[in-house]
Amino acid sequence: MKDSMDIYTIMKMAIEREDESYVFYSDVAKRVQDQATRNTFLKLAKDELGHKDFIDKCVRDPNLLQNLPVPQNWKLSEATKDPVLSVEMTPKDAITLAMKKEQGTAEFYSTLAGGAVDSTYRETFKGLATMELGHKARLESIFMDMGFPEVW
Repeated sequence: MKDSMDIYTIMKMAIEREDESYVFYSDVAKRVQDQATRNTFLKLAKDELGHKDFIDKCVRDPNLLQNLPVPQNWKLSEATKDPVLSVEMTPKDAITLAMKKEQGTAEFYSTLAGGAVDSTYRETFKGLATMELGHKARLESIFMDMGFPEVW
């Protein structure tokens, strides 16, 4: 990948992806019928605003991305089928959909990191991928809890 963008452009792109996720989760929340699923998507939308704020802080200090812990990867997203987006979605399907969305974003940043020539850009993309994997790990944890009702 030719490094034709600067760190500001990378962070702006990341913020736009968080905005897209916010809009997606908000729109799904408006459409689903199940209240628990609606609440799940409203929470996910709110989380995306928090992610956006974090990335905004990284614009001023890209080193923040280097301090993120490497999250546990249960690989549940990879092992589950893609749910069909519908107004009848269950909370478990909603979490599955969200896990897959976070996984896709992490893979996007990992691909960019793999193609980056400049080490600063490569590390920034790796940090963004790690951040998205952290979101995915949190969703996988919720998914596991939903899979075992005795822990509710």
